[in-house]
Amino acid sequence: MPATTMRCGLVTLAGRPSVGKSTLLNRLIGHKISITSARPQTTRHRLLGIKTTAEAQIVYVDTPGLHADNKGIMNRYLNRTASASLQGVDVIVLVIAAGGWTEADEYAMRSVARQGIPVILAVNKIDQLKDRQRLLPLLEESSRKMNFTDMVPISARTGANVDALENAVLKHLPEQPPLYPADQLTDRSERFLAAELVREQIFRGFRQEVPYAAAVSIEQFKRAKGALHIAATIWVEKEGQKPILIGKNGERLKTIGTRARQAMQELFGAKVHLELWVKVREGWSDSERALRSLGYSDET
Repeated sequence: MPATTMRCGLVTLAGRPSVGKSTLLNRLIGHKISITSARPQTTRHRLLGIKTTAEAQIVYVDTPGLHADNKGIMNRYLNRTASASLQGVDVIVLVIAAGGWTEADEYAMRSVARQGIPVILAVNKIDQLKDRQRLLPLLEESSRKMNFTDMVPISARTGANVDALENAVLKHLPEQPPLYPADQLTDRSERFLAAELVREQIFRGFRQEVPYAAAVSIEQFKRAKGALHIAATIWVEKEGQKPILIGKNGERLKTIGTRARQAMQELFGAKVHLELWVKVREGWSDSERALRSLGYSDET
C-alpha cells in the first residue's frame, strides 16, 4: 500500500434514541467529544469523531436517534439530520441494546436498510445482561431480520469487545489518503463543544420538559493569559422554566456551571472561566428561524 494511502472512510453510528451511540463514539476515538445522558434526544447535531492510527483513519458520524415522531419542527430537524447522515458513507453501524429489539429499533433498521451499503449490527449494553446466554437467541433473531455483514456484542460503557467492532468496520473502508489531519479529533469548533457541555449538564440535572426546552449559545469565547473565558446563554421557551433552571439563590445554575466548567477544562486542557445567563425565547424549538439562529441548520 503506498505511503499516501491507508484504510480511510466514513462510518455512521445509527439507531434509536438512547441506545448509546454517543457513548460508543467517545469510546471508539478515546476522547469525549459527544455529550451523553440517560435522556432520549440528547444528541441534536451531526458530529464527526476522527480516529487516526498508523494504518487507518476512521471517521465516525454520531447522529440524533432515528425515530418516527415528526411532530414539531425540532423533531423534523432531528430526523432530517439523522437520515442525511446515512448517505455518502462507507458503512453503517446499527446500534441496538442487548435487552432486545423494540419497535423503535425496527424503524431505525428499515431506515438503514434502504441505503444499500454494508450494515454492521452492534448489540450494546451487554454489561447489563445478567445472563449472557440470552445473546445467542438475540443474534439469531437479528440475523433473520436483516443480512448484517457482522454482528458484534459490545459494551460502550466498559469498552468490552469494542476493538472487535472496529476491526469489523475496517474491512469495509477503502484505501485512500486520509481525509483529515492526524491530530484532528472532530469537525466541530471549540465554541460548539463548549455549548454542548453546558447543555449536557441540563440534560443530566433536570427532568420533565426543561432539557428539551433548553438551547445554549456562546456569546464569548476567548483565550487570555493561558485561560479560556467563556460566556454562554441558556435559552428556554417559557418564563416558568427560567426559575427552575436558576434555582433558589442561583444554586442550580451554579451547579450546571461548575460541572460544565470542569468538563471543559478536561476537554480543552486549560483553565476555564465560565459565565452563564438564562433567557427566555418563546417557542424557539418550533420556529425554523429561531432554530437556525441557534445553530440548528440542516447538515449533510
